[in-house]
Amino acid sequence: MRAVKSNKNKSTEIQLLKILKKYKISGWRRQYKLPGKPDFVFRNYKLVIFTDGCFWHGHNCRNIKPQSNAVYWSEKIKKNKKRDISINKLLKQMGWKVVRIRECELKSKQERVILRKIQKYVY
Repeated sequence: MRAVKSNKNKSTEIQLLKILKKYKISGWRRQYKLPGKPDFVFRNYKLVIFTDGCFWHGHNCRNIKPQSNAVYWSEKIKKNKKRDISINKLLKQMGWKVVRIRECELKSKQERVILRKIQKYVY
């Protein structure tokens, strides 16, 4: 699992990047210093977007449970979910709007759903 990188992840960030470019949605920045390290930041709209891997953030769309070291992974995912909630809360207190897009939404080509989530705040 050490090989999984926290940025430029093809299944999440790069997929959303392609959608943003395809629909000519501009004004975003990457690697903007905010709590939680959002993947995309629209400063003018005070909007942050996180692209969450379903396994790492505890979404049970595929219901994958690790066979080895199950207790460790269960605790790790619980901590990730708690951290996501606290980061969302902190960013909202700072005046930012938070959008989380899951890996399964990107993989299943739910572009309209994704666009609605973003355009709700951007346009």
